[in-house]
Amino acid sequence: MIDARLGADAQEDITPGEAVAGMILNGLGCANRPLSLTPQFFAKTPLDLLCREGVRAEMFNRFTLGRTLDKVHTYGGDLLCSDMALAVCAHEGLDLRVNHRDTTRFALTGASGPDSDEQAVTMTHGDSKDHRPDVTQAVLERMVSHDGGVPCVSQSWDGHAADTPMFQERAEALITTLQRSSTPRSLVADAKRYHAANAASLSQLSCITRMPHTLTRVAQAITQALTWDRWPSLDATTHSHRLEFCHDGLAQRWLVVSSAAALERAEASVSKAQQRACAAIDKQLFHLQAQRVETPEAAPAAGAALAKRWTSHQVEASSLIEHTHDAHHGRPTPTTPIHSIDWQMPAQVRPDQAKLAYDKPHNACVVVGTTIEAAPLSDPEVIQAYTGQAQVEGGCRFLKDPRFFVSSLLVKQPCRMQGLLMVMT
Repeated sequence: MIDARLGADAQEDITPGEAVAGMILNGLGCANRPLSLTPQFFAKTPLDLLCREGVRAEMFNRFTLGRTLDKVHTYGGDLLCSDMALAVCAHEGLDLRVNHRDTTRFALTGASGPDSDEQAVTMTHGDSKDHRPDVTQAVLERMVSHDGGVPCVSQSWDGHAADTPMFQERAEALITTLQRSSTPRSLVADAKRYHAANAASLSQLSCITRMPHTLTRVAQAITQALTWDRWPSLDATTHSHRLEFCHDGLAQRWLVVSSAAALERAEASVSKAQQRACAAIDKQLFHLQAQRVETPEAAPAAGAALAKRWTSHQVEASSLIEHTHDAHHGRPTPTTPIHSIDWQMPAQVRPDQAKLAYDKPHNACVVVGTTIEAAPLSDPEVIQAYTGQAQVEGGCRFLKDPRFFVSSLLVKQPCRMQGLLMVMT
């Protein structure tokens, strides 16, 4: 298939498809070696079984591989990867009705490539998910099939690229493709893709996404579902509540989903957060009771101002301690006049059980939204389609292995990128 797209050259000993296959094998085995050492890698490899009879290790020289990379770059690395993936999916009979999209960032250490090299992406600083703002990075966008997780679309972006414009560009490219598809196809994305700026694109796509908890309407939907307590069961441990309304100008179907496993995780998370808050409040109360104020009203006011910032605790008990200061030095007598009085307020707190009982079931719920009508895709199918997004996110984290990233960049860069690839790995 690669030979049919890139065109074989009669003067070359190996075809472009064999050259690409050799570079992939070399990249998976020795990621930190330059292309010039590829013949050394294949010196003891049975190439007559992997490729065809007559293929030898010295045929994978850097000149042949470099010319192949130039052909791939001219044809389009993303287009070539998509062609191969879709052909394989069709051959294996994989279901492409649902596609998952996500991005990941690669932190790159070491020196960058020479300024004279032509780069498809710019290694620069940006929002680092690896918590390494001191190093440069690059962004990889990938869309995979729900059935099997086969990568269908892959594209590299500059290190400072934001998710919202990436989604807009990808959505514009997918709108025509999905509308012309013979079978209905849907796109699944995480909560960051649901943004007011993406409403125009979402209105034309059959999209499934998790609603971000930062939306006020999401909290209201969860509260409504818990109040009505009408939860059709999806299986023995998972149930959902369905809502239909218009949000951001889109007719949507929201599914409030909860499960026994999610409730267990929420209880552990809320309890741990309550313990951290308790330790911080103890420090605040220690400093509060160490303070002395001049009037008995000032101490409760300071305590009340402090309690306003607490979200999971309440004041259980408090008291006022009086400290007098005599007007004269020395041992006081019953007739010694009092110069001033200071007040000190020790206090104890307790967890707000009502707030904890409210947070645990709310944190156990997620809202999955879709613009697809219920007839072509039922509620259980929508939830099942979104659960595959976690697998895609895990796959993107797995792709942080430099071998996979270099293999992705190999088909995007001309042969002048050899030095940069060595530095990156």
